Formats: sequence, structure tokens, C-alpha cells
Amino acid sequence: MCGRFVLTATPEEVRALFRYAEQPNFPPRFNIAPTQPIAIVTGPGATPKFLLARWGFLPGWVADPKAFSLIINARAETAATKPSFRAAMRHRRCLVPASGFYEWRRTPAGKQPFFIRPRHGGLTAFAGLWETWSSKDGSEIDTACILTVPANRAIAAIHDRMPAVVGPEHHAAWIDTMHVDVAEAMRLIAPVDDDYFEAVPVSERVNKVVNDDERLLLPLTEPLPPPAAPEGETAAGARVQEQTQDPAGPTGAPNPTRRAAPRKKAAGGKAAGGQLDLL
Repeated sequence: MCGRFVLTATPEEVRALFRYAEQPNFPPRFNIAPTQPIAIVTGPGATPKFLLARWGFLPGWVADPKAFSLIINARAETAATKPSFRAAMRHRRCLVPASGFYEWRRTPAGKQPFFIRPRHGGLTAFAGLWETWSSKDGSEIDTACILTVPANRAIAAIHDRMPAVVGPEHHAAWIDTMHVDVAEAMRLIAPVDDDYFEAVPVSERVNKVVNDDERLLLPLTEPLPPPAAPEGETAAGARVQEQTQDPAGPTGAPNPTRRAAPRKKAAGGKAAGGQLDLL
């Protein structure tokens, strides 16, 4: 599951990895929360395009967004068959650039947040879906969600789900909905190796979305050690609802039922340059 994530790479670093032509400019984000704009990379062909979308997926057939639950995650295993996601799985797959994500583990003393990041640093790409929702008055809003898979052995110690990661060698194929069908696309995502991520205990300041600074990433202790070599067992992956809310339920977190009002798109509907407001 993924209810908060981080993108601290520079615009140049993100563009170099995802190879889109646009030259957006955006600030580092240390606590990206549902309903906020997120950077995504889309197709529909193999040529990547940069786009800003609201984190909170709205299927195109929704008549009234006020009556529809906020969807920030979707189970990868069922996205191809669920009415909310199957059209996007066929036609609107995307990549979500990230430097890591937060997850909370229940302890006798409460919920301990962890910053989960690539063990060797750098950017990663979450598998996502996006959709443009249109209102009766013609206003439009681009929306997106992150696909999740059963947690690998390392993350299962904290939570039973994790974001689906798309390796750099599969970026073009994942977004190429014109030539790569759903069955083939699903083979591109799976729980990453147990040692891909490391989990760092961090301050409870991350619980409040108003806190968005680099101090959130400061470790309280050493990262959790990687799990011992497996002996035939598989990662645990308990069933969870596909329409997820902020797993931590922290004070000051966005209300899971809060929705962003539809907005009129700027000319062209896509942000390609200039300063982008990711706050």
C-alpha cells in the first residue's frame, strides 16, 4: 500500500531517467499526499510524455465525483478486471517517479512511520493508471493512482502491500498501450527483490501533511536489516480493499473522502514548461 511518497530528485534527473521531451520545473517534495498533484509519465505509445495529475483516480464513467470514493491505490492482480480500472489498464498506464514512500508499522506504542527507499539510492518508478475525468460543463481533471502488489519479504515486516515497481528496461513497454497488451504488461511488474528497498524509521512529523521538508527523511535509527535468505517461502500478501485510504490515519492527514473540485484545463491540458506547483 502507498499513502504518502517522496520525490526529491531534480527535474533534470527525472527527465534523464524517463526521457520525456517536456522540460518541466518542480520543487522537491518530501511528503506527497492524496489529492495533491503528482508527476506522471504517460504514453499511449512508447514515446514518454510528462503530465501532472491529481493523486486520486476517477474513472471516466463517474457522473458525480462527490459520490465516488477517493482511490489512491489499486491492486495490480485485479486491475484488469475491475470496472473502475480495466479501461485504464488497456489504454492509460503510467509511471510515477518517486524517491521512496512512507509506510506505517503497528507497534505496542502506536504506529511507527518508515521511509522506504531504494537501498542504493536514486529514483524508482511506480506502476500507475491515469484517467481524464470530464464534467458536464466541459471542465476536466487528470487523475491517477498507484498499483500495488503483495509485499516482498523485507516490506512484509511493515505492511502486506507495496507499490508495484517498473524497472527502467520496461518503462517504454509499460506505457506503450498501443502495442503492449494487458497480459504482457502485467508480466512487467512484480514485487521487487527483497534487497531492493531499505526501510528507515523516521519521525512522526510525517503524519501531518503540512510538514514537507527534508528533516522528515532523517533516520531515527539504522535501517531495518534485509531479511535472511529465503528457504522456499513466499512473500505474504493478505487481501486488502482496492479503494485505499491513508494507511496511517495520522493527525492532519487528508480526509479520505475529500475530493478536489474539477478544474478547467490550461491551454493544451498538459504542463510542459515553467514552474509547476506540486505543493
